Amino acid sequence: MKPLLIVMSAPSGAGKSTLCDLLLQEFPEITYSISCTTRAPRGEEEDGVDYFFLSPGEFERWVAEGRLLEHATVHGNRYGTPAGPVREAFAEGQSVLMDIDVVGAAAVRRYVEALPAGDPLREGFVDIFIEPPSVAELRRRLEGRGEDSPESIETRLKNAEGELARAHEFAYRVVNDDLRMAYNRLRDILLVKGGEL
Repeated sequence: MKPLLIVMSAPSGAGKSTLCDLLLQEFPEITYSISCTTRAPRGEEEDGVDYFFLSPGEFERWVAEGRLLEHATVHGNRYGTPAGPVREAFAEGQSVLMDIDVVGAAAVRRYVEALPAGDPLREGFVDIFIEPPSVAELRRRLEGRGEDSPESIETRLKNAEGELARAHEFAYRVVNDDLRMAYNRLRDILLVKGGEL
């Protein structure tokens, strides 16, 4: 498979994390993108493994130098995706999987579209939106997880409406109505884009 820059977005509860895990298990040539952040490490988190931990000044310098594919502020901390490790992975023949929200996906799309024709990141870019079969099913899944308060579930569902409204921005959309079928559709997209089908 030629190296791909795989960007996946979905509303909370659509099953994106499970699909990402299945891809990483089946395809050793796909590596997970490591983000950078200005927040402090938590628990056992390691620099360069879980995140690249940067000071606010370092983060701003990386932004100014164009070293990030995308960046955002979340809960007062800065987060971003460094371009360097993605390019290194491509140079080694590895694909890179990014699990990010629709705003981050749009930023990566703009970054890639600005690259010159023939650039490996531009040539290998594939963006996929994972959809629940319905908002009612999404609610059922979120409630079934038993992890969120009713208020949190309502917030997630409200956010999901905005995310679903942007699904048309993605080149591919996969409805996760049945995990195995959704995974097979996802797999087929990547094999076609990677030149194996």
